[in-house]
Amino acid sequence: MRTSTLPLLIFSSFLIVSCNGKTDKTTSEPEITTNERKVETATDEAKTTSTDNGAPTSERIELDNKGFGPVKELKLGDIDKALADKGQEIYKNMCTACHKPDKKFIGPAPKGILDRRSPEWVMNMILNPEVMIEKDPLAKDLLKEFNGAPMANQNLTEEEARAVLEYFRTL
Repeated sequence: MRTSTLPLLIFSSFLIVSCNGKTDKTTSEPEITTNERKVETATDEAKTTSTDNGAPTSERIELDNKGFGPVKELKLGDIDKALADKGQEIYKNMCTACHKPDKKFIGPAPKGILDRRSPEWVMNMILNPEVMIEKDPLAKDLLKEFNGAPMANQNLTEEEARAVLEYFRTL
């Protein structure tokens, strides 16, 4: 009888200690954080739904968003063929592992990107993908859409990124 009582006594002691009636702060804090995140997500989704009619983020049109990074203003004129050719070469060398010009792959297709995004946003995403994913709601949504595959920072200069953007204009 004594051997069967000892495990029961240990289990009961453990149960009493673990259920002491005090609130465990580590348990309640993540619950609150999770609820806050759900509220933010619901708000973001409500904003998105009103403008995109349920379209995937990659197809959503957001031309006012300039993103986060060094490019604050960029005016586009006529297409510069030499710059676009340079951008095409950079794109082939640095981007084709994840992007196909006219179809979704690991990342979104750049064809028509300037119909959906501001040139500043595109430049900042190329130059500053880590900060964009951290701070920009659109970049965060794209990360979700593309299965959590973040854009790699290719450490391009502003001039190189501008060339890639010019190439995108020719697609």
